[in-house]
Amino acid sequence: MAKRVFEEVPEDGVAMFEGSVEEIIFANEDNGYAILVLVTDKNELITAVGIMPYVGEGEHLKVYGKWVHNPKYGRQFSVSNYEKVMPADEVSILRYLASGAIKGIGPKTAQKIVDVYGRDTFDVIENHPEWLAEISGITPKKARQIGEEFQKSAGMRSTMMFFREYFGAALTMKIFKRWGARSVGIAKDNPYILCEQIDGIGFDKADSMAKKLGFSDEGLDRVCAGIVYMMKYKITHNGHVCLPESILIKDAARLLYVEESIVVAALAELSKENKIRAVKYDGVKYIYERDSYDEEKFIARKLDLLDKVCASVSAQDMAAFIRREEAKSGISYAPLQKKAIASALESGVMILTGGPGTGKTTVVRALIEIFDSMGFDVALAAPTGRAANRMSEATSREAKTIHRLLEMDFSESVYGKFNRDENNLLDEEVIIIDEASMIDQSLMYALLKAIKPGARLIIIGDSDQLPSVGAGNVLRDLIEGGRFSTIRLNEIFRQASESLIITNAHAINNGQMPDLTVKNKDFFFLPRSSDSDIAYTVADLCKNRLPKAYGARATANLQVISPSRKGEAGTENLNVLLQNTLNPTMFGKKEYKYREVTFRQGDRVMQTKNNYDLEWQKDDGTNGNGIFNGDIGVIYDIDFKEQYMDIVFDDKSVKYDFGFLEELEHAYAITVHKSQGSEYPIVIIPAYRAPELLLSRNMLYTAVTRAQNMVIIVGDASIVQTMVDNDRQMLRYTGLARLFEK
Repeated sequence: MAKRVFEEVPEDGVAMFEGSVEEIIFANEDNGYAILVLVTDKNELITAVGIMPYVGEGEHLKVYGKWVHNPKYGRQFSVSNYEKVMPADEVSILRYLASGAIKGIGPKTAQKIVDVYGRDTFDVIENHPEWLAEISGITPKKARQIGEEFQKSAGMRSTMMFFREYFGAALTMKIFKRWGARSVGIAKDNPYILCEQIDGIGFDKADSMAKKLGFSDEGLDRVCAGIVYMMKYKITHNGHVCLPESILIKDAARLLYVEESIVVAALAELSKENKIRAVKYDGVKYIYERDSYDEEKFIARKLDLLDKVCASVSAQDMAAFIRREEAKSGISYAPLQKKAIASALESGVMILTGGPGTGKTTVVRALIEIFDSMGFDVALAAPTGRAANRMSEATSREAKTIHRLLEMDFSESVYGKFNRDENNLLDEEVIIIDEASMIDQSLMYALLKAIKPGARLIIIGDSDQLPSVGAGNVLRDLIEGGRFSTIRLNEIFRQASESLIITNAHAINNGQMPDLTVKNKDFFFLPRSSDSDIAYTVADLCKNRLPKAYGARATANLQVISPSRKGEAGTENLNVLLQNTLNPTMFGKKEYKYREVTFRQGDRVMQTKNNYDLEWQKDDGTNGNGIFNGDIGVIYDIDFKEQYMDIVFDDKSVKYDFGFLEELEHAYAITVHKSQGSEYPIVIIPAYRAPELLLSRNMLYTAVTRAQNMVIIVGDASIVQTMVDNDRQMLRYTGLARLFEK
């Protein structure tokens, strides 16, 4: 009888075990994550967990990794890599084939094949599958199918063996899914194609592989791939859509360790291959990656078309609509609000901007009522789930994320595609988009492709907030371009003016120091001199002071928002501190360690990317799909047997497979960028010595405007002053503003 392995290697040691697959407990075909039991050559049992795609019972494996501790199931072997070892003796060959590892071969057929070919069975199946047709019950067609299935398995085996030196099993699986049995040949011919076409393989990884394969540092394939990767990822990561040629040449030469002349030659080759585009603005030559260039040109053309072809409402009708809405709502609109309403009725594209408390929502409500009365279908949307929820609450109408409006679908591609596009246009005649400062160029491109000519587009956002995380500066560029009707609301209304949050937010935006002295309103300042004092004061506020003063219910959804991930008062350290303070380890409380992060029952967590495949269910039995970047939930339960976490997002319950936990992070503290589009009852902001680039006016302004009822700044007043004084906008190279005729 096989026995369990307990003390084979140290807890943190790296080990290799070889054995046959006794049982597959769990397998996810989409990401390759599996839990299986191995019987080693020493007749010992090992529970192995990790990315192990296309593994069947009876197969012989070598697994590499280390021991980890599962709170419920004890020690498990976490597999970082593995390889298949094909059985050599007839008994093992028969067991492998009889397990169903090769489609088309069952136990009886396996016995017949091994009886005839013995140890040569695998050679026959792989190289002479037509010989199988000589065996009773196997037709020539079935013989071909068996050969194809075996070659697929052999291709995966050879792919895993070849790439094991360079990548982990998860990336190797992506490569094999992309090219199948041709993967090794394609990578050997040009390893740089990996960083162009495989998500998760950057230029550095492909370059390291190429060096081991003997490729030259100055080869054209390498330099071209390096430039394309730099354009697609390095440049866009900093928000740029294009780059001045002179800067690109210098940066690429430095990144790739080659002479600038070689970069110039590579740019010429990329231009010939239509992978880059060059454009001159104001005498300066800018280089675009081709897709970015095409997106920017399309955005300008489509917006111009929408504005020109939309039917205008007469001035007499506009005035009548506004009077009727004032009578119905009991609101007397301010002059700029009336101008905004009229502009939206008159224009195909209208931009509405302004700070908090200036009445943007009042304008939107009026427009919805007017367009309803005209018989127009109206779509409301925002870039994030939380922003869409806020829009719904403010208007009492359904609002969707832009991705959901465009019907994002992942069924055919890991990257997903929008089902609504130029071939399947949106039905609505009016599209109202909120929180537009968060929209990057690629999302605006996708949205505009789906809007039918003749429809109106109303773009709403605060242009003084942080720009989008993705490349582009769409809202600011559209305003700066001056082509479309733009109304900036600047009057703070009486009720809003009573809030110190709003008046301080406007002071910050105007370059004035917020009032940090008031102690009896909704904006407080707690001075602390050291970063550690700041962090522990934040923890004390969350744990003791605020719940004691306002009650646990009032403070349940408070949010700590920090300018940076790093430092003692950054989100990484604060999340560890706040988890230990607010949700410490306790007997009976389940927890699961994923990589270096411990997730615990009761933890507050955030989804870090849009996932449209995640299924959710509400208490009333309704269900659906989709959890979005920025959605915050609480870990309700952890099921070790089924390998998932039950997480509740507001009123939705979601089962997270352990293999997808990389999409989650703790959310006791979040960055200002992650808070965009959301509002929280209470916001705590650490003012500490973060990197200078992050201590900016619009960073502070964005953080303050996330609060509904209370802002507490904890830290150094001189840091607040630094942020107010630092009006430096992060430079973004784009061309959109230059593409409009004013």
